Amino acid sequence: MTGAIVAEGLVKTYGTLTALDGIDLEVAEGSVMALLGPNGAGKTTVVRIFTTLLIPDGGRAQVAGLDVVKDARALRSKIGASGQYAAVDEYLTGYENLDMVGRLYHLGTKNSKARARELLEQFDLVEAGDRPVKGYSGGMRRRLDLAGALVARPQVLFLDEPTTGLDPRARLGLWDVIEELVAQGTTLLLTTQYMEEAERLADQIAVIDRGSVIARGTADQLKARVGGERIELSVHESEHLDIVRQELNSLSVGEIRVQENVRRITIPVADGTDALITALNLLSARGITVFDVGLRRPTLDDVFLTLTGHQAELEDQK
Repeated sequence: MTGAIVAEGLVKTYGTLTALDGIDLEVAEGSVMALLGPNGAGKTTVVRIFTTLLIPDGGRAQVAGLDVVKDARALRSKIGASGQYAAVDEYLTGYENLDMVGRLYHLGTKNSKARARELLEQFDLVEAGDRPVKGYSGGMRRRLDLAGALVARPQVLFLDEPTTGLDPRARLGLWDVIEELVAQGTTLLLTTQYMEEAERLADQIAVIDRGSVIARGTADQLKARVGGERIELSVHESEHLDIVRQELNSLSVGEIRVQENVRRITIPVADGTDALITALNLLSARGITVFDVGLRRPTLDDVFLTLTGHQAELEDQK
């Protein structure tokens, strides 16, 4: 097995529920892979196996050259992890949280204190470092949690949906921090539901659905499979939807989606701006009034509809 993170045929079941169904992954040293998928796809289960929190029922996995089952104890000192929710003690200060993590890693009193101050500076938390965490914003808590995952300078880092629940500004700030870590050579496995997050941060993306990898590649390669851009327009009258579909069918490079309840139609196109102009001219010639129109990039739902034929599921899975 090669690569900083490797999985071969990973299987995990909970009774009759199959959480992972033979997943294969490989992440090169110093690179970033994003696991993209909805809640319930199996992303968190993969991370828990890689971080020694779960034992797989089949297959095998290695991180930093160590088997996640046989070498679990040795592996824990080489990895860092941050889950979906900030695992910080809100009654301690930011500094005390990081100092505590350092002591748990047996860094020693002096080194733990020094590392805590270093990370507070790196994550722009110096001013808040001596305040109780219960007064921190959501974005500050996420940054502190990520700092805690880096106390022992891990070779490999696992981030499980690190920006879920953050406002746009906090999300962008955390992306900047993650990019700095990657630039320093950290190997990263990232799970996310956000296509734009995977596109910005990842070298490779693996799309997971129902416990299986259904597609992998770069962001551009995945977008090419679902169509680069979408014309999305709404009409006043429901009976106009069929006419719109017929008129714009020649512009489509994939499946046209119609949402009758909101009188909206979505057409995947190749040349976005030119196709939009052509579409509006065609509809104008037929006397169809469009009250809302836009050109947008594919979403996670677009990817899943194309690759699996169903909407991204929302129920949680272990």
